[in-house]
Amino acid sequence: MGGGLALKSDPAPIVASTISRDVQKFGLLIDDMEAELGESWGDLQLEEARSFLDQTEANELEFVAIAVDQSDEDDIGLIGEIIRAAKAKSIRVILITDGLSTQGLHQLLKLGADDFVPYPLPDRALHDAIKRIREPHSVALTGTGADGRAFDPAPRMDGRSAIFAVQGLAGGTGATTLAINLAWEMANIDKKKPPSVCLIDFDLQFGSTSTFLDLPRREVIVEVLSDAQGMDVDSFKQALVEYNDKLSVFTAPSEIIPLDMISPEDVEAVLNLATECFDIVVIDMPASVVQWSETILQRADVFFAMLELDMRSAQNAMRFIKALQAEELPLEKVNFILNRAPKGLDLNGKSRVKRLADSLGVKITTQLTDGARQVTQSADHGIPLAELAKKNPLRKDIVKLASGLYQAMLSDVATG
Repeated sequence: MGGGLALKSDPAPIVASTISRDVQKFGLLIDDMEAELGESWGDLQLEEARSFLDQTEANELEFVAIAVDQSDEDDIGLIGEIIRAAKAKSIRVILITDGLSTQGLHQLLKLGADDFVPYPLPDRALHDAIKRIREPHSVALTGTGADGRAFDPAPRMDGRSAIFAVQGLAGGTGATTLAINLAWEMANIDKKKPPSVCLIDFDLQFGSTSTFLDLPRREVIVEVLSDAQGMDVDSFKQALVEYNDKLSVFTAPSEIIPLDMISPEDVEAVLNLATECFDIVVIDMPASVVQWSETILQRADVFFAMLELDMRSAQNAMRFIKALQAEELPLEKVNFILNRAPKGLDLNGKSRVKRLADSLGVKITTQLTDGARQVTQSADHGIPLAELAKKNPLRKDIVKLASGLYQAMLSDVATG
């Protein structure tokens, strides 16, 4: 076979090739390729890969594994040409990346790479990637749970889905705690016919829902977000992980990525897919207000804004309200929730709550009791409050909130 393809064995048909500047730098890739394909693979250097893909011999390739590291950042253009040439011949592309920047990875995924695996290669990662590109339909039809089991979520409430978003107006106000526990309580609210629930972590930089639930962060999340508008239901399900067979989670990426990496249109596409698959979608928002925050506010049935009884929360809440009013956004969708609210006999504290609401010109619709140490303990154990402390006062308040939301949903379904 010509064009510079270095065969590992002449008699074996070549069905795949690695492409890199120096494949010897990727020893684990060599080992895994041999384990998966025996001698039915070859190797191309970056400089010769483009010309080889124009030859008829390239038609025999099933896929190429392009291995790149930080030193290849300056050759993103060349690598992009290789990807386009491979895709033009229906050759699948797996990216093997070692220290490549998020921007570089995003660019290559946009150009059409089918899958990517970080280097050093995790155990069986290449095997799984090859399996995905060989059986795209059978693999993508279901997501994969944290324990490796498949699941196929489906809406069960006449296709009427609800979106609940949670935004913290100051650090430490408990937005992620509420989002996770609200999603869990909604998933367990009806023992006979539970709604299907999806929790989406849109804090692309420091999202911690996976930590709170002790779930793995899927590497495919970046790929999914990079091509959100071209994603179908099957691809979306593939990105999900499941908690205890009841809650599906779209985790934050494993790497910190720019918040503007996704557009309002991308977020709209993700929400469309989520509501197509689930009865209830709970969103944990990033701490920052970004371009696509408006998209979620417009789509949400209820947008919860979390604050505490302190000056920083009050000032940030006022700025948030003014921003919505300036853009003529639906402030009526925002439900302000006070976390760590004063207890029943604390009349002075309740007076402060009233003054806070009056100064903001809003109603504080829900007050949550301080869950104290058990909240931190549940997060450290990677389980919802209901699994650690059913009688915790914060958990009881969240159950009441979830029950009210669910009854409103049932009422909407009943009235049509």
